Amino acid sequence: MSLAVEEPVRSDSDLLRRLDPARLPRHIAVIMDGSGRWAGRHHRPRISGHLAGVEAVRATVEICARLHIPALTLYAFSAENWKRPQAEVNFLMRLLRRYLRSETAELNRQNIRLQAIGRIAALPQAVIGDLEQARAATAPNTGMVLTLALNYGARAEMVDACQALVDNALAGGAREVTEAALGAHLYTAQLPEPDLLIRTSGELRVSNFLLWQIAYAEIWVTPVLWPDFRAPHLLEAIADFQRRERRFGGLAPVPARAPQAGTAARPSAAISA
Repeated sequence: MSLAVEEPVRSDSDLLRRLDPARLPRHIAVIMDGSGRWAGRHHRPRISGHLAGVEAVRATVEICARLHIPALTLYAFSAENWKRPQAEVNFLMRLLRRYLRSETAELNRQNIRLQAIGRIAALPQAVIGDLEQARAATAPNTGMVLTLALNYGARAEMVDACQALVDNALAGGAREVTEAALGAHLYTAQLPEPDLLIRTSGELRVSNFLLWQIAYAEIWVTPVLWPDFRAPHLLEAIADFQRRERRFGGLAPVPARAPQAGTAARPSAAISA
């Protein structure tokens, strides 16, 4: 995990020049945190932080599409967020509907396909209707897949996947539980696993987000609050990602050492466990 220090960010062009196009993450997942604190720092109601956060969403989606990142997943509304005051929840649902209706044309312009994960059926019917319209309108697009995690919880996702395995077995399907079988029943089965998980606001936790999928994701945490998050911050996260050595539980390859003059290279002895 990397904790970014809050400092003046460089220009987009400077940061873009530092990136290796061949080593971009295939899937970036973002925990958008800090909107309430942003509002508090500015002595405004909490809802103003959520409103300001829409600009951060636009900036993040745009730069990921420009970089041709295949998949971007945003943690928009967790299964635990229903515990918030009803007025705030209602506002978030209205804001989501406004985003879906106002941004669909722009998503189409950028060739972005929209989808959603979570227990979508439990959302208000008006939200479901707008979500279905946006998904249908962007379905032919072939560029980046933008996934909104709505009424989402990773534990609930794994419960749903296990239930699907049970139902399949009862219907005469395979009875063996494997990682591949479980993964095929996750909400994200059609997406690559996240390479990079970004969390704003400095909190060092994953908050029940994509617990299965981020097993080997690189984690980058910034103290920047979500409404202040912009393209340079995202590019800094990707640059940090590219500086890391991803071993996936293995060891880094040891460079071959040339034999010293006057000696012959000898085969390595086997090492017993």
